[in-house]
Amino acid sequence: MNYSGAFIPTLREVPADAVIASHRLMFRAGLLRKLANGLFAYLPLGLRSFRKVEQIIREEMDAIGALEIKPTVVVPGELWKESGRWDSMGESMLRVKNRLDNDFVVSPTAEEAFTAIVRDELSSYRQLPLALYQINTKFRDEIRPRYGVMRGREFVMKDAYSWHTDDKSLDDTYQAMGRAYRRIFKRCGLSVIPVKADSGAMGGSGSEEFMVESEIGDNTLILCKKCDYAANSEKAACAPDFTPSSSIEDAKAAAVNTPAFEKIDTPNVKTIDELCAFLKTEPQTFIKTLIYRAVNVELDLSSAPACAKLQRKKPSAEAPAVYTEAFFAVAIRGDLDVNEVKLASALKASEVSLASDTDVVRLTNTPVGFAGPVGLTALPLIVDRTVTGMNDAVTGALEKDLHYKHVAYGRDFTAWMIEDVRTVKAGDHCSLCSGELYTKMGNELGHIFKLGYKYTRSMNVSYLDENGKSQMPIMGCYGIGVDRTLASVIEEHHDEAGIIWPVSVAPYHVIIVPIKYDGAVKESADKLATELTSAGIEVLLDDRSERPGVKFNDADLTGIPWRVVIGDKGLAQNIPQVEIKRRSEKDSTMTDLDKASADIVKKIREEIARLNN
Repeated sequence: MNYSGAFIPTLREVPADAVIASHRLMFRAGLLRKLANGLFAYLPLGLRSFRKVEQIIREEMDAIGALEIKPTVVVPGELWKESGRWDSMGESMLRVKNRLDNDFVVSPTAEEAFTAIVRDELSSYRQLPLALYQINTKFRDEIRPRYGVMRGREFVMKDAYSWHTDDKSLDDTYQAMGRAYRRIFKRCGLSVIPVKADSGAMGGSGSEEFMVESEIGDNTLILCKKCDYAANSEKAACAPDFTPSSSIEDAKAAAVNTPAFEKIDTPNVKTIDELCAFLKTEPQTFIKTLIYRAVNVELDLSSAPACAKLQRKKPSAEAPAVYTEAFFAVAIRGDLDVNEVKLASALKASEVSLASDTDVVRLTNTPVGFAGPVGLTALPLIVDRTVTGMNDAVTGALEKDLHYKHVAYGRDFTAWMIEDVRTVKAGDHCSLCSGELYTKMGNELGHIFKLGYKYTRSMNVSYLDENGKSQMPIMGCYGIGVDRTLASVIEEHHDEAGIIWPVSVAPYHVIIVPIKYDGAVKESADKLATELTSAGIEVLLDDRSERPGVKFNDADLTGIPWRVVIGDKGLAQNIPQVEIKRRSEKDSTMTDLDKASADIVKKIREEIARLNN
């Protein structure tokens, strides 16, 4: 390709709203242009790299037996109503109506569409396992799109879904997908951190995210200094820094020497910090009790205390009750914070949030700041595991300006549910090796889930087993953000001058820069370009009538991995020579013109082989 015939509108100025390297460089290098907030158009140079990321993904999906299909981007709203997500997805989902007043969705994700396709075709166990994927456009109406394509409103994802007869089959595909993801990101030149993750609104059990370290990351990663433990903070667990009670009897035995609990006056003292100052003690001695509102709770609460709840579906053998709203009390040690994602997962709720002050007063019959687990009978009490080891604690007394002291778990109150709902932080200790944990910020590039029966159950998918009995398949889900992957390559591979593409995803492998494109220089440049192209190397020949400095700056900015400079001085040597420079290195080398093509082909193939292995 000759530069004069290309469309590469490079910029010297940085866009005003570009605050991260990939956003700045994708605009400056002529890869991308903005149509509206969160909406971007790929220009030819950017699209070449984008397609290469797509192709790497496609090759690895095909290699593990996944089959590509092409569903529509606009999906009937009825499918989303079947799955129960028409309401729960919120305002980020773009809903539209056609001229017949039918509801449609501009897909933010594709579980419903894929499940509907398989439902209509699946009849026998002999068709399973089945894995299908797409590389397709999505739309989510983000409140604050930012960082260019890293968090845009319209984006492209690879979505794969699998259907299985049993858990083992699902796990086999889940593990194969995990291995494929590692190969995909390695081939793209990315250093990823696989972490344990929460399944969130997707549902299901097992879940793993593939993160890249980033200063502007949306996720906090918890990692161990001694072993390979890594988890998203939403999922991370740590070694206990307390002695938990394994049973109520053990808890009572541990409290045998603790005095009976008694009320103490604490006028105008509500917060943990205020209590610490007032009682001259540490936050670890307190039990704080918070009231949470949960939405779409998929637990059977029939045996729970009379919490405020509205049942939406009739319970059945296959599906638990689903409550549109329910309230819970959560007790946790005073120096810790509740991890709301863990809490939502434990409750199988689509969302949890702190209850309003009005609801707190209504449900606890006490002012805000004085709730406690002792005598709290109107709400299901979720106790964090740290509380099970506390046998001489201070907590709210459910009365204004009063607290209890000498409170013991098991003796003075018990739990409706015991769960790990603490937020793990730097300085805690690893649950695997007891090493010290630390944090990094990261961006998610890919996520794999074991979905379970969430969608096959709600959308009534079935098959006949080998005995002719109707069964429900179990599902997996596996996604990769293509735009975000491309941007992350630039985030990891750039310098002050511009992008430094790995060969595997570079828009071109080589840029040939004639100092002046005429005479013997032109002839040599054209010949070298032809030789490289014939060997399967993608070449950009800068035939513009620009100063050498402009050409060199554009070559660095666009990040093409290998630069070949051809000038009269080099050609005038006894043996004509050209200057070859790798974009990632400072120094260049002089190479005989007649050997240049073979040398470059060898180096490019070696780098591609290294990334692929």
